[in-house]
Amino acid sequence: MTLNESIHYHKNKLYVDSVSVTEIVQSVGTPVYIYSLRRALNNLERIKTAFTALDTHIHYSAKANANLTILRTLIEDGVGVDAVSGGEIFRALKAGVAPQNIVFAGVGKSESEIQFALEKGVGWFNVENVRELDFINYYAEDMGLSGIKIALRLNPDVTANTHPYIATGHGGAKFGLTATVIANVLKQQSQWINLDFRGLHIHIGSQLGDTLATQQAIQKALDLLAPYPNMKTLNIGGGMPAQYDSQAQLPSFEMFAHDIMPMLRDYTVLLEPGRSIIADAGILVGQVLYTKNQAAQHIAITDASMTELIRPALYQAKHEIVPVAENHSKTQVTQVVGPVCETADVLGRDIPLATLNEGDLVVALTAGAYGAVMSSNYNARPKPAEVVVAANGESWHVARRRETWEDLVAKEI
Repeated sequence: MTLNESIHYHKNKLYVDSVSVTEIVQSVGTPVYIYSLRRALNNLERIKTAFTALDTHIHYSAKANANLTILRTLIEDGVGVDAVSGGEIFRALKAGVAPQNIVFAGVGKSESEIQFALEKGVGWFNVENVRELDFINYYAEDMGLSGIKIALRLNPDVTANTHPYIATGHGGAKFGLTATVIANVLKQQSQWINLDFRGLHIHIGSQLGDTLATQQAIQKALDLLAPYPNMKTLNIGGGMPAQYDSQAQLPSFEMFAHDIMPMLRDYTVLLEPGRSIIADAGILVGQVLYTKNQAAQHIAITDASMTELIRPALYQAKHEIVPVAENHSKTQVTQVVGPVCETADVLGRDIPLATLNEGDLVVALTAGAYGAVMSSNYNARPKPAEVVVAANGESWHVARRRETWEDLVAKEI
């Protein structure tokens, strides 16, 4: 099982640090997300330590989990924020980040988002379209700004060892600019008089199974930068994997750093980890509503669903499913499903579990990333509460309250 120091069993009961999951559920109900701030901070510290030999600046990728308490905690520990929308910039500023420590990425920035970012003094723009340079330059001129730091995002045309839905560096992806386009832009960079071209950005995908494609992408970026010795910044994005499957062989933070650091010693390096910080610090807890045997299958229907954790339905992602009350009796293969009216609403297929009964609590592990941020109100389901266990491991609080039915219609006219 993908348990860890923070998500663990004690006397056959599941705990988040020193807090009983059952205690939280009895107070706030299900479904509920629970996050360990201690685990997130420990993951961040491991990444810092792994890359300590380089001039490294870490920007947490808010798209993984943009809960304000999580953002605030990581920002207070010294990281910046990688934002891919005006809304994420807004949330990051609300959480207290200095605007110069925000990197604004994204393949489709609107003009209004660009204006907002410039008005707030965002530190970096990761640019993925030539026309985007025109917009940034124009609005900077209009606001009397200059020296806007730019990193051009390279699409290195390499295939990452990951699921195709979360691979971003192959030639057919919508992301980035080709090497030819970037070379032409760098030759003509003086035409954007308010922009300061500082380096390149690469991000070839999430949940990378090895470092080979990353090394290939870095080398292509270095080749492009070679004629410009004053451009000494390389943003290598994120991609370091989280452990969803306890049997999977994945590169550790330390291995990832070891393999790529020799290529980067002459550069200032920006990192944008998200999933690797928060994924295994979070769980989604649901309660069994019904069980039934059908078509030679044992099915447990829970109140947690694809509206809270869409990853299994979206790209066949696997999350280990465990009971809150550990039971060492004989297991049976179980289909753990939700109540949403979609066949794809399956949290876990063919999960070996001891017999579940109505009212039992089950947990999807490694649910801290791309859970709440991708949740929806489909089937008019209110979004769950989000709970954080403090960095001391002893106390907890509701960081986002559970929505009500009234919330579902509050914005309609």
